[in-house]
Amino acid sequence: MDALLTYAHEFADAGRAAATALATASGAVRSQALRALARSLRDHADRLIAANASDIAAAEQAHLDRPLIERLKLDPKRIDKMALACEQIAEQPDPIGQILEGYVRPNGLRIQKQRVPLGVVLFIYESRPNVTTDAAALAIRSANAVILRGGKETLHTNAILAEIISQSLEQSKLPAKAVQIVATPDRALLPHLLKLAGKIDLVIPRGGAGLIRAVSEQSVIPVLKHFDGNCHLYIDSSTEQMERAVRDVCVNAKTSYPGGAVCNAVEHILFHKDAAPRLLAKVCDDLANKGVEIRACERSRVFYPKAGHIGDDDWSTEYLAFVVGVKVVDSIDDAIAHINRYGSHHTDGILADSASAIEQFVQRVDSASVMINASTRFADGGEYGLGAELGISTDKLHARGPMGAADMTSTKWIVIGRGHCR
Repeated sequence: MDALLTYAHEFADAGRAAATALATASGAVRSQALRALARSLRDHADRLIAANASDIAAAEQAHLDRPLIERLKLDPKRIDKMALACEQIAEQPDPIGQILEGYVRPNGLRIQKQRVPLGVVLFIYESRPNVTTDAAALAIRSANAVILRGGKETLHTNAILAEIISQSLEQSKLPAKAVQIVATPDRALLPHLLKLAGKIDLVIPRGGAGLIRAVSEQSVIPVLKHFDGNCHLYIDSSTEQMERAVRDVCVNAKTSYPGGAVCNAVEHILFHKDAAPRLLAKVCDDLANKGVEIRACERSRVFYPKAGHIGDDDWSTEYLAFVVGVKVVDSIDDAIAHINRYGSHHTDGILADSASAIEQFVQRVDSASVMINASTRFADGGEYGLGAELGISTDKLHARGPMGAADMTSTKWIVIGRGHCR
């Protein structure tokens, strides 16, 4: 057995042992561990920032794109937000043991369905430091052991976070290896981990489409996918009294995060043909003034000649940059058909004053989150009151949309009899 395979088995075996211990730990103890983690993050802020500086220097030397480098950076404000997320998750109701339904059968059997942990989760993700603590906190809250495989870009930062998380668990008399952070950047380790069915219960990849496809193809463990965020806003004809709101929402949905490099940023804006003469040029000007490149269909270029041409492949593209595609459609039916065909079923929104248009859009758009007169940027675990998220699932099985602690559980049926025989 080679060294990496041995390493993979050690991680999985330690995770399985920790999961067994976590499953019997009370919700109060797990909340205590989360509060300890929040305190420790604040206490060790200087160490984290110093380690993070090494990661940032390496990223700059590797000529990573500026928006990606910005996502890696830690400062006191970001560390405090990481700690606050841990505290918010600690205050949430414990999902473990929750009775989802219960009833008594005619024969007197009592039937209950309750939440239980998944067990051991392998989480593969991009290199934002807050994702490390978010995933750790959600795993602790849901009594799951988690193996965290971050990117090499945060190797130094994650090393300090690993110490902080382990110490916080030990202080609360929980197994330190309930949260394990893979220390080696060697990509050859991942295929070994993906073959450990029976030891690892679920794999969650969060990152680029290439990573997710590779994980899905190689894994013999169930995979919960977090695919692209090709998000849309549709501007309905019933927006005569909503000009300011339409303009504000479109700008926020594209530009509220540096470079637009997040999965819930809007990538394409669809205008009803009756709304386009009133709003298209104003919205495009607002976006262009923020540095956004406008790519538009020929009908849109009639109202905004400064726009660049859009290619057929663009409609399926998640730009992850200050680029937006614009299209004029004849009807809400055309808008919905376009979104369902080209979108990634992540987050799509409607701006409208018509109740019937809103109802149609909500019922017929096949997306994990649907926004009504609100920015797509609200598609986020923290904004939904989950404290944080493990990611935004675009799958339909098990979990869909922002994943909080309750989405990291399975269910168990409990049947209570009095000597019943069938």
